[in-house]
Amino acid sequence: MILAIFILFLVTAQRIAELILAKHNTKRLLARGGIEKSPKHYVFIVFIHAAWLALLWIDVGDARISFGWLALFILLQFLRVWVIATLGERWTTRIIVVPGEARVLRGPYRFLAHPNYVIVAAEIIALPMALGLPWIALVFTILNAAVLWVRIRAEEKALDEAES
Repeated sequence: MILAIFILFLVTAQRIAELILAKHNTKRLLARGGIEKSPKHYVFIVFIHAAWLALLWIDVGDARISFGWLALFILLQFLRVWVIATLGERWTTRIIVVPGEARVLRGPYRFLAHPNYVIVAAEIIALPMALGLPWIALVFTILNAAVLWVRIRAEEKALDEAES
């Protein structure tokens, strides 16, 4: 149980640090003339991710660590950092586009249009499975898929408009 709590502490600290970075990047993008697109669904993204993490904390008491799933989750963290580093100041949790700027097509974006969302979807499965909580993986995979269906369409539209 101590290992599970330590893992959740690290994930929580990482997510808080990422929110701080995202807020900083959002301010910089807006100052450069960036425009937020499709903000209405953002509250659902925040709710889903906060509820996912909260339920992991609530149910971690009897956790039995699956080291295979944990290894996958750790690998996903390296991929997550790669995405954030590739986007640099353009990485944020919101859809912010600067008119006239082209899409990022380097790093993991050479291989996938939305690698961050693939990584997040895998994390939503891997961490609960690593903690022996498959019901959380299932429920939040479904919820995340629904919000990503909206998010990816909105982001593609915003990127297309910004490039034209």
